[in-house]
Amino acid sequence: MSEENDFPIRIRGLTNAFGDFVVHEDLDLDVRRGEILGVVGGSGTGKSVLMRSIIGLQHPQAGDIEVFGQNMTDAEPDEELGVRNRWGVLFQGGALFSTLTVAENVEVPLKQYYPELSQQLLDEIARYKVVLTGLPEDATSKYPSELSGGMRKRAGLARALALDPELLFLDEPTAGLDPIGGAKFDELTRELTDTLGLTVFLITHDLDTLYAICDRVAVLADKKVIAVGTIPELLEIDHPWIQEYFNGPRARAATATHERGKALDKNTGGEA
Repeated sequence: MSEENDFPIRIRGLTNAFGDFVVHEDLDLDVRRGEILGVVGGSGTGKSVLMRSIIGLQHPQAGDIEVFGQNMTDAEPDEELGVRNRWGVLFQGGALFSTLTVAENVEVPLKQYYPELSQQLLDEIARYKVVLTGLPEDATSKYPSELSGGMRKRAGLARALALDPELLFLDEPTAGLDPIGGAKFDELTRELTDTLGLTVFLITHDLDTLYAICDRVAVLADKKVIAVGTIPELLEIDHPWIQEYFNGPRARAATATHERGKALDKNTGGEA
């Protein structure tokens, strides 16, 4: 299997800076096909900057970013387009266009990449994507201001899935949601990943999300990715931020919740 198939995202020697402030320096990261990779780090470590670099919204000072085998740092416009339609992005808060209905928001990338599609087909695809994310069909005609925070997240996710992407970027998808809403969004993310064969790059500070659905976690600190692994593997690393983050009171609560969930699944045959 080629490296493109094994690792949809490969980053080597990435440097990002704003003036004299260096956010990343000589950062390396591989994202495996089919995994949900959680990305964590303290404030100012550049989690969103890293995502923006991968999707081309932030031009790095140095380094190489390969997506599906294509080096994005020096790609020609037509080469970029051939990769961009293979990913979807959910920004914080959904980033929906306030003057468009949910259906019209979902149709934006479809119209950009497939202008020949009829309006009838666009509407059918939009309805399918909206329902796929757990929203009622009548949400298609609503405006973002008419939706709850959780519904806006799902509408943003429907738009991110509009082009049937292979790669999905999620930036703090459960931020602002109550624990029940956050857990339901986590379940949806896991279900869509397994059903659609997605690879997910997920920025989060939500420990419940990390324990519930992430296959591996990448830790940003000291301007680099200092570690990537499962949570048990990370707990073996003697780094002060890792130990404080994964051994603090909130982490212990998330661990207890995760263990209770596993025990319940075992006792009920996975039908909890």
